[in-house]
Amino acid sequence: MNLFELFEDIEKADPEFQDRISPRRDAIKNMTSFGSKVAVAALPFAFSELLKKAYGQVPSSAVLATLNFALKLEYFEAAFYRTGLAQASLVVPTSDRTNILAPIAAHEVSHVNFLKTALGTNAVAQPADSSYDFTAGGAFATVFTNYATFLAVAQVLEDTGVRAYKGQAGVLLKDQTYLTAALNIHSVEARHASAIRYLRRTTISGASATKPWISLGTGNVANDTGISTVDGNYASENNTMQGSPAVDITKLPGVSANSTISLSAAVEAFDEPLTMAQVLNLVAPFHVS
Repeated sequence: MNLFELFEDIEKADPEFQDRISPRRDAIKNMTSFGSKVAVAALPFAFSELLKKAYGQVPSSAVLATLNFALKLEYFEAAFYRTGLAQASLVVPTSDRTNILAPIAAHEVSHVNFLKTALGTNAVAQPADSSYDFTAGGAFATVFTNYATFLAVAQVLEDTGVRAYKGQAGVLLKDQTYLTAALNIHSVEARHASAIRYLRRTTISGASATKPWISLGTGNVANDTGISTVDGNYASENNTMQGSPAVDITKLPGVSANSTISLSAAVEAFDEPLTMAQVLNLVAPFHVS
């Protein structure tokens, strides 16, 4: 966890943060001293105590539910990469492993640790990696023996994760600290999705048209993975109604004279959020609950 960056983010979202923790102000201003006095192993506990002092109360039940929902997804994603990259049967190009997949796996572990720290004793327990069904009931039977399948599942998980975080932003609006942290994780998940899409585009036969972002698939279905069984993960991504009041953006003027914004451009411009119920339904086949 990068505590310096985290405190900077908190202070941007809440300029009164330091005033809230007046007894610890000196510690916050001088993190070098703070770090030298607190054992590394105790940092998560110390951070949790600082948040409690700052805000004097535990998060609301809605915020706790949202953070635990995110933690469940992060547990699963971390287990997916940890388990997959440990499989001798999965042939992963060295450069892909070193430059992209191993860092993504490390990020997922960092997300788990951050959320567990923020939740403290309210964090849901971490399931054993063996409790997950990474084949989703056999739909991806070769997920750990075929690199193309592994990347396809990774893409679906990352795309879904991005939409899941976006879907919970409204719940966290009244808690700027957690909203900021959650949106930071959201941006990292989006970069993961783009990186996985890059790997598919450059290394997997038949996936050369994959873009860094969700685009239209065959028949103008928003699912561009080429795997119809995950159509639900991309539900509503072909929505063209945006804003409040809603406007059909395909009716707006395009970049050239006498043109309008194309359906594909409209789809690619937005990631539609998914509700918690939708996401839990989508990950249920992986035994995530």
